[in-house]
Amino acid sequence: MRRQYAEEGITEADLAPDPVTQFTRWFGQAERAGFLEPNAMVLSTADAAGRPSSRTVLLKGYDQRGFVFFTNYGSRKGTELGANPFASLLFPWHSIDRQVIVSGAVERTGRDETAAYFRTRPHGSQLGAWASEQSSPVASREVLEQRFAELESRYPEGEGVPVPPFWGGFRVVPQTVEFWQGRPNRLHDRLRYTAAADGWTVERLCP
Repeated sequence: MRRQYAEEGITEADLAPDPVTQFTRWFGQAERAGFLEPNAMVLSTADAAGRPSSRTVLLKGYDQRGFVFFTNYGSRKGTELGANPFASLLFPWHSIDRQVIVSGAVERTGRDETAAYFRTRPHGSQLGAWASEQSSPVASREVLEQRFAELESRYPEGEGVPVPPFWGGFRVVPQTVEFWQGRPNRLHDRLRYTAAADGWTVERLCP
Protein backbone atom coordinates (compact mmCIF):
# COMPACT_ATOMS: atom_id res chain seq x y z
CA MET A 1 0.00 0.00 0.00
CA ARG A 2 1.68 3.18 -1.16
CA ARG A 3 0.73 6.57 -2.53
CA GLN A 4 2.73 9.45 -3.88
CA TYR A 5 2.94 12.59 -1.74
CA ALA A 6 2.54 15.74 -3.78
CA GLU A 7 2.11 18.55 -1.29
CA GLU A 8 4.03 21.79 -1.60
CA GLY A 9 7.23 21.68 0.41
CA ILE A 10 8.43 23.74 3.33
CA THR A 11 11.73 25.60 3.49
CA GLU A 12 13.70 27.10 6.34
CA ALA A 13 12.59 30.54 5.17
CA ASP A 14 8.94 29.52 5.63
CA LEU A 15 9.35 28.75 9.32
CA ALA A 16 8.28 30.94 12.21
CA PRO A 17 11.00 32.03 14.66
CA ASP A 18 9.89 29.46 17.23
CA PRO A 19 8.17 26.06 17.05
CA VAL A 20 5.07 27.03 19.02
CA THR A 21 4.21 29.77 16.54
CA GLN A 22 4.90 27.37 13.66
CA PHE A 23 2.72 24.74 15.32
CA THR A 24 -0.10 27.28 15.59
CA ARG A 25 0.11 27.89 11.83
CA TRP A 26 -0.03 24.20 10.98
CA PHE A 27 -2.69 23.42 13.59
CA GLY A 28 -4.93 26.12 12.10
CA GLN A 29 -4.39 24.74 8.61
CA ALA A 30 -5.29 21.24 9.83
CA GLU A 31 -8.50 22.62 11.33
CA ARG A 32 -9.41 24.48 8.15
CA ALA A 33 -8.74 21.34 6.11
CA GLY A 34 -11.48 19.62 8.12
CA PHE A 35 -9.14 17.19 9.82
CA LEU A 36 -10.99 15.11 12.41
CA GLU A 37 -9.69 15.96 15.90
CA PRO A 38 -6.46 17.71 14.89
CA ASN A 39 -5.60 17.81 18.60
CA ALA A 40 -5.38 14.00 18.73
CA MET A 41 -1.76 12.99 19.31
CA VAL A 42 0.16 9.80 19.94
CA LEU A 43 1.87 10.02 23.32
CA SER A 44 4.90 7.78 23.77
CA THR A 45 6.43 7.16 27.19
CA ALA A 46 8.87 4.64 28.63
CA ASP A 47 9.11 2.94 31.99
CA ALA A 48 12.14 3.01 34.28
CA ALA A 49 13.70 0.15 32.28
CA GLY A 50 13.26 2.00 28.99
CA ARG A 51 10.41 -0.17 27.67
CA PRO A 52 8.14 2.06 25.54
CA SER A 53 4.39 2.34 25.28
CA SER A 54 2.14 4.54 23.13
CA ARG A 55 -1.48 5.66 23.08
CA THR A 56 -3.62 8.42 21.58
CA VAL A 57 -4.58 11.32 23.84
CA LEU A 58 -5.97 14.79 23.22
CA LEU A 59 -4.00 18.01 23.39
CA LYS A 60 -5.89 20.34 25.74
CA GLY A 61 -3.71 23.43 25.60
CA TYR A 62 -0.33 24.72 24.54
CA ASP A 63 1.77 27.85 24.77
CA GLN A 64 5.43 28.76 24.95
CA ARG A 65 5.73 26.66 28.12
CA GLY A 66 4.71 23.43 26.39
CA PHE A 67 1.93 21.05 25.34
CA VAL A 68 -0.66 19.92 27.91
CA PHE A 69 -2.82 16.81 28.30
CA PHE A 70 -4.73 15.40 31.27
CA THR A 71 -4.97 11.91 32.70
CA ASN A 72 -5.20 9.73 35.78
CA TYR A 73 -1.78 9.92 37.47
CA GLY A 74 -2.10 6.24 38.36
CA SER A 75 -2.54 5.17 34.74
CA ARG A 76 0.23 3.43 32.83
CA LYS A 77 1.35 6.68 31.22
CA GLY A 78 1.14 8.51 34.53
CA THR A 79 3.21 5.85 36.29
CA GLU A 80 5.78 5.77 33.51
CA LEU A 81 6.10 9.55 33.48
CA GLY A 82 6.58 9.48 37.23
CA ALA A 83 9.54 7.12 36.80
CA ASN A 84 10.90 8.54 33.53
CA PRO A 85 9.68 12.13 32.97
CA PHE A 86 10.30 12.39 29.24
CA ALA A 87 7.86 11.92 26.38
CA SER A 88 7.27 12.25 22.67
CA LEU A 89 4.10 13.57 21.00
CA LEU A 90 3.18 12.79 17.41
CA PHE A 91 0.45 14.69 15.56
CA PRO A 92 -0.41 12.44 12.55
CA TRP A 93 -2.15 14.75 10.08
CA HIS A 94 -2.13 12.18 7.28
CA SER A 95 -4.78 13.76 5.05
CA ILE A 96 -2.59 16.84 4.54
CA ASP A 97 0.66 14.84 4.43
CA ARG A 98 2.04 16.37 7.61
CA GLN A 99 3.34 15.27 10.98
CA VAL A 100 4.63 17.20 13.98
CA ILE A 101 6.82 15.45 16.56
CA VAL A 102 7.42 17.08 19.94
CA SER A 103 9.98 15.62 22.36
CA GLY A 104 10.98 16.86 25.78
CA ALA A 105 10.85 16.68 29.53
CA VAL A 106 7.50 16.39 31.28
CA GLU A 107 6.18 18.17 34.36
CA ARG A 108 2.84 18.17 36.15
CA THR A 109 0.57 21.16 35.80
CA GLY A 110 -0.41 23.04 38.94
CA ARG A 111 -3.62 22.10 40.73
CA ASP A 112 -5.22 25.45 39.86
CA GLU A 113 -4.62 24.81 36.16
CA THR A 114 -5.95 21.27 36.52
CA ALA A 115 -9.07 22.46 38.34
CA ALA A 116 -9.74 25.16 35.75
CA TYR A 117 -9.67 22.59 32.96
CA PHE A 118 -11.65 19.98 34.92
CA ARG A 119 -14.52 22.45 35.31
CA THR A 120 -14.78 22.75 31.51
CA ARG A 121 -15.30 19.00 31.03
CA PRO A 122 -18.82 17.64 30.45
CA HIS A 123 -20.51 16.34 33.59
CA GLY A 124 -20.21 12.73 32.42
CA SER A 125 -16.50 13.12 31.76
CA GLN A 126 -16.00 14.52 35.25
CA LEU A 127 -17.73 11.48 36.74
CA GLY A 128 -15.78 9.17 34.46
CA ALA A 129 -12.51 10.47 35.88
CA TRP A 130 -13.64 9.23 39.30
CA ALA A 131 -15.20 5.98 38.07
CA SER A 132 -12.20 4.66 36.16
CA GLU A 133 -9.10 3.40 37.91
CA GLN A 134 -7.34 3.92 34.61
CA SER A 135 -5.13 1.07 33.35
CA SER A 136 -6.15 -1.17 36.30
CA PRO A 137 -7.96 -4.49 35.65
CA VAL A 138 -11.74 -4.44 36.14
CA ALA A 139 -13.92 -7.52 36.54
CA SER A 140 -16.51 -6.50 33.96
CA ARG A 141 -18.13 -3.63 32.08
CA GLU A 142 -20.99 -3.84 34.55
CA VAL A 143 -18.68 -3.06 37.48
CA LEU A 144 -17.50 0.09 35.70
CA GLU A 145 -21.04 1.18 34.89
CA GLN A 146 -22.14 0.54 38.48
CA ARG A 147 -19.38 2.81 39.76
CA PHE A 148 -20.52 5.49 37.33
CA ALA A 149 -24.17 5.12 38.38
CA GLU A 150 -23.25 5.53 42.05
CA LEU A 151 -21.29 8.68 41.27
CA GLU A 152 -24.14 10.00 39.13
CA SER A 153 -26.47 9.56 42.09
CA ARG A 154 -24.02 11.31 44.43
CA TYR A 155 -23.27 14.18 42.04
CA PRO A 156 -26.34 14.83 39.86
CA GLU A 157 -26.17 17.15 36.87
CA GLY A 158 -25.72 20.73 38.02
CA GLU A 159 -23.80 19.88 41.19
CA GLY A 160 -20.08 20.54 41.34
CA VAL A 161 -17.90 17.47 40.99
CA PRO A 162 -14.63 17.75 42.93
CA VAL A 163 -11.37 17.28 41.06
CA PRO A 164 -9.96 13.82 41.81
CA PRO A 165 -6.66 14.10 43.70
CA PHE A 166 -5.21 11.35 41.49
CA TRP A 167 -6.06 13.15 38.25
CA GLY A 168 -4.41 16.08 36.54
CA GLY A 169 -2.31 17.52 33.76
CA PHE A 170 1.11 16.92 32.30
CA ARG A 171 3.03 19.49 30.28
CA VAL A 172 5.58 18.36 27.71
CA VAL A 173 8.27 21.04 27.65
CA PRO A 174 9.69 20.86 24.11
CA GLN A 175 13.38 20.26 23.60
CA THR A 176 12.94 19.38 19.91
CA VAL A 177 10.00 19.93 17.56
CA GLU A 178 10.09 18.42 14.08
CA PHE A 179 7.82 19.51 11.23
CA TRP A 180 7.44 16.80 8.57
CA GLN A 181 5.95 17.52 5.16
CA GLY A 182 5.38 14.69 2.68
CA ARG A 183 7.04 15.20 -0.73
CA PRO A 184 7.26 13.20 -3.96
CA ASN A 185 9.69 10.27 -4.27
CA ARG A 186 9.90 9.96 -0.49
CA LEU A 187 12.18 13.03 -0.37
CA HIS A 188 10.16 14.51 2.47
CA ASP A 189 10.90 17.81 4.15
CA ARG A 190 11.95 17.42 7.79
CA LEU A 191 12.80 20.60 9.65
CA ARG A 192 13.66 20.31 13.34
CA TYR A 193 13.83 23.02 15.99
CA THR A 194 16.16 22.33 18.92
CA ALA A 195 16.12 24.38 22.12
CA ALA A 196 19.30 26.39 22.70
CA ALA A 197 20.45 28.79 25.40
CA ASP A 198 19.55 31.81 23.28
CA GLY A 199 16.39 30.50 21.59
CA TRP A 200 15.98 27.85 18.88
CA THR A 201 18.21 26.40 16.20
CA VAL A 202 16.77 24.83 13.04
CA GLU A 203 18.25 22.04 10.98
CA ARG A 204 17.07 20.04 8.00
CA LEU A 205 17.08 16.24 8.36
CA CYS A 206 17.37 13.70 5.59
CA PRO A 207 14.02 11.97 4.99
